[in-house]
Amino acid sequence: MIKRLFTEHPASVNETYFQHMGMAMGFAVRMFVGALAGLIHAVFPFLCVKTGSGIISTLHHRMVTHRDQSAPESPRAGLGETA
Repeated sequence: MIKRLFTEHPASVNETYFQHMGMAMGFAVRMFVGALAGLIHAVFPFLCVKTGSGIISTLHHRMVTHRDQSAPESPRAGLGETA
């Protein structure tokens, strides 16, 4: 039961627990950098003009192009689960 909680979603995207952890952490770090760029841009609109949108675009492309179309859909997909 407990093991399934940690492996069900990674398996649904054809990753091991640790592969999924690495991918999720990589996304989290990049989103954090994008958030910081957004905060800097809010105060200094002449700085980080395209940084946040560039990070979002890169992450979206990475997620879509690395998605295995043959992977079974998670039964909870679409219920707020994103990573």
